[in-house]
Amino acid sequence: MRPLRIGIDARLPGGARTGGTETVVRGLAAGFSKLSDGDEEYHFLTCRGADQWIRPYLSGPCRVLEGPGLPWPAVQWIEIRIERGVGPQAGGAAWEKVRSLPERVKVPLCLSEGTIERAGLDLMHFTFQDGFLTETPTVYQPHDLQHLHLPEYFDAAMVLYREVLYRALCYQARMVAVASRWTRQDVIRQYGLAEDKVQVVPPAPMTAAGVAPSPEQLRAVRERFALPEEFLLYPAQTWPHKNHLGLLEALAILRDRRGLAAPLAATGYQNAFFGQILERARELKLEGQVRFLGVVSPEELSCLYRLCRAVVIPTKFEAVSFPLWEAFLAGAPAACSRATSLPEQAGDAALLFEAEDPEEMAEAIGRLWREEDLRRTLAERGRRRVAAFSWERTARLFRAHYRRLAGRRLEEADRELLEAPPPV
Repeated sequence: MRPLRIGIDARLPGGARTGGTETVVRGLAAGFSKLSDGDEEYHFLTCRGADQWIRPYLSGPCRVLEGPGLPWPAVQWIEIRIERGVGPQAGGAAWEKVRSLPERVKVPLCLSEGTIERAGLDLMHFTFQDGFLTETPTVYQPHDLQHLHLPEYFDAAMVLYREVLYRALCYQARMVAVASRWTRQDVIRQYGLAEDKVQVVPPAPMTAAGVAPSPEQLRAVRERFALPEEFLLYPAQTWPHKNHLGLLEALAILRDRRGLAAPLAATGYQNAFFGQILERARELKLEGQVRFLGVVSPEELSCLYRLCRAVVIPTKFEAVSFPLWEAFLAGAPAACSRATSLPEQAGDAALLFEAEDPEEMAEAIGRLWREEDLRRTLAERGRRRVAAFSWERTARLFRAHYRRLAGRRLEEADRELLEAPPPV
């Protein structure tokens, strides 16, 4: 029997803007490259001229499958008729937004232009929200359905586009992969999918977070960013749902009511919403207390996790939090919101607070800042919690699913992975 040929969607431009989606693809590349005990081939589908970011992570059974450049060339326009007063979740905020559109709207869906078919792939894994229609069997990984829960952060056309795209790719797929039990139940409920079609495959932190920097590297990063001796860290793009505004409110409460001016270093790509964050920081007179460092390298971020006093993750919505995993791996104590899947992910290894409650957030930050024993306890729990996760394990679990979907023989290790309850 010839090797099982798996396509892995890596049609990303690379760089800071792609955030967690690029982290997932890089992690899969690193994980699959270590699998020398099978006869599978992993073909990473890239866009012409935009694959240098992934090539360093590919070795062993992994290779590049170059497709056309961006944008993907084959598009089918689907005309959608907007019914007034009916439809999924009638009366919900997302669908009220959609019903504000004209009665007839055209939405684009991408079609395969033949690259994966010519390569003879047995299965195509769409690793992020985008994908295309194809006769090749697929695995689809939509990550989350944020547009249905926080529609205020999307315009009506984007809500409709996501719904058409996500539903089409979910219905086309042989399997829908998600990062947590919370997301699994959400996808099943929202899209009416069969329970055995939606499977949890948890991601892992990037290994760079677990590599201890040298004292010289730590000192250089502190000097480069002019960091104080003690500070809080929040690594995230400045999307509205990442809740930098709520974090600023909590810091102002701590300063004004509790006499604690805790410095904050925030990293990540600064998108269009960043201006509103800066303006709110000025209004709260936090300019001297909060530093926005922008995009940093993985090595610099690893240093920041070890230099900070604690990591704070105030996000309002998350399929899984890579900063939380990375904090655990680096031994940094953490506090995070109770949003979506985060309580499952954190377990007893982080302080929890309501994302919409700056008072409770301030209380958690204050405890982390002042209680050394608490920081030590949480850091140790975090190390133990994240120890079970690695990209090699994630890759092995995906491989077991690929073999199952393709009707290939399963090893005993495959069956054990498939039968194990998901840890998040």
